Amino acid sequence: MAERYKEDDFKYTFKPDDPWRVFRIMSEFVDGFDDLSRIGDAVAVFGGTKVKQDSKYYELARKVAYKLTKSGYAVMTGAGPGIMEAANRGASEAGGVSVGMNIEIPNQQKPNPYITHALYFRYFFVRKVMFAKYSKGVVIFPGGYGTLDEFAEFIALIQTEKVEPFPVVVFDLKYWKGLINWFKSAMIKEGLLNEKHLNVFKVTDSVDEAVNIIKDFYKKK
Repeated sequence: MAERYKEDDFKYTFKPDDPWRVFRIMSEFVDGFDDLSRIGDAVAVFGGTKVKQDSKYYELARKVAYKLTKSGYAVMTGAGPGIMEAANRGASEAGGVSVGMNIEIPNQQKPNPYITHALYFRYFFVRKVMFAKYSKGVVIFPGGYGTLDEFAEFIALIQTEKVEPFPVVVFDLKYWKGLINWFKSAMIKEGLLNEKHLNVFKVTDSVDEAVNIIKDFYKKK
């Protein structure tokens, strides 16, 4: 059998400047911890960047963020357009803390204009840690791969008990129904997921219920 790999295939896997990246990573953690430790209780809102201002999801996210802010929470997003803009806008209109954690990507993302506290990250994993550490709750609106990634990140952290449980609210049953049914028909059926782990998130179509799920979680605690 012919040799599959040659020695030179791995020659450039390690770059001499790679260890220095640690300092950039560390600085992002330090800056993020320092800034976010001052904002108080916050709720993260996630959803699609392509959601337009005339979409029902935009207006719903705006209302959820407004009511969360009036209930005493700061609102955190990824700083971009779509659902993120809607949530930052609702928080800003409520006169509260509107946090945007912008990420550097090839197609440069411009922070939306409704942010009162802006942070900037090069590394997705650092930004994820910030969301996980400083979120008292999470609201997931319809979105694409990025939103799915964030949803999976939080429910996996709760399932594996790597974080203290916190409310994860999934908005719009019609949009998410296929995925939730797949959890049941495939993952649970094959024994890859315990049915009790479906309880780590709640699904709603109501702005007031989404807010109350988060508020009631902490009242019970």
